[in-house]
Amino acid sequence: MSTARTVLVIGGGAAGNAVTILLRRAGLAVDLIEAKDDWNATAGSGITLQGNALRVLRELGVWDQVKASGFGFGSVGITAPDGTVLHVARDIRTGGDDLPATVGMQRPQLQRLLIDAVRATGAGVRLGIRAESLDTDDTGVTVRFTDGTEGRYDLVIGADGLGSATRAAIGITDKPEPTGMAIWRVAAPRPAGVTRTDLAYGGPAYIAGYCPTSDTTLYAYVVEANRDRASIPPETYAEEMRRLASAYGGCWPEITAHITDPEQVNYTWFDRLLVEGSWHRGRTVLVGDAAHCCPPTLAQGAALSLEDAWVLAQLLTSGEPWDDALFQTYYERRIARVRPVVEASVQIGQWQLDGVRDADVPGLMGRTMTMLRELP
Repeated sequence: MSTARTVLVIGGGAAGNAVTILLRRAGLAVDLIEAKDDWNATAGSGITLQGNALRVLRELGVWDQVKASGFGFGSVGITAPDGTVLHVARDIRTGGDDLPATVGMQRPQLQRLLIDAVRATGAGVRLGIRAESLDTDDTGVTVRFTDGTEGRYDLVIGADGLGSATRAAIGITDKPEPTGMAIWRVAAPRPAGVTRTDLAYGGPAYIAGYCPTSDTTLYAYVVEANRDRASIPPETYAEEMRRLASAYGGCWPEITAHITDPEQVNYTWFDRLLVEGSWHRGRTVLVGDAAHCCPPTLAQGAALSLEDAWVLAQLLTSGEPWDDALFQTYYERRIARVRPVVEASVQIGQWQLDGVRDADVPGLMGRTMTMLRELP
């Protein structure tokens, strides 16, 4: 395969950064553009990375830094709202037995590690710009950028997230749909007793949980029915989250005491998206949240995005022609894995919304996570 091939990656999140690193390693010329001036280096609280995400991060060469920066653990606890531990289950090692089941880490720290890895590849990086138009023909894509410049590429990879402009630009009309739930998230100091994720079902929220993200930090979250965002002034975010969290016992009082700054609290609706049929049009192809997203009930959003990047990079560097057949192979490999995760993630939330008391949540989670042990 010719190393003269050129690729534009639109979006510098997990999927965009990962595919850039992998393609540059194979010798392709890659430009990455990101709409945010700061490359999203400070946004977010924490992230739960399960083994199948860690497997790709190891391929990217950042596993040692992730291990040193994050907090690894191998079980999940189920508690009553008062903090009483009802059950502790061993997590499935979806990345294989040589990786932890789960690592929690601060999301900005993961982004900074990936940014450094992209920079080290020598990829062309331009921040604060977007793709204004995509003009596709049989051999590539001419891209006009919002700064008035233009570029010609053999392939464009749309990694621009849930509200992907690339997805719309190539005529894919699927849009994310709310599932009926919303999540409050915050980063806080880690109480000494928090050494894994614990989840409380019930109380004033559907779910109250936390995940350690380093020796000194965690991120905590509560999930409720979604509300009109306009009805919640941003300056009340800390108060709203604290009101919900204050009903929970165990380690929660210590966590809740630190929910004071509304600017540090994030409120997001749960969405569902699954583009069916194909994830490409001509020489433009989607990865990550641009093609699919699911509620974080299985903590698989970043993992699926990283897997997309890994599989697509394998195919693009296989020596096969960059044609419809190759991109359809990419879609078929990924949809078989992504669809059951999206469906399971949505179903778990729907059972809670419907108040189904005999729902087989552990069984569905176990079956889905066991599937993810296989290579994507």
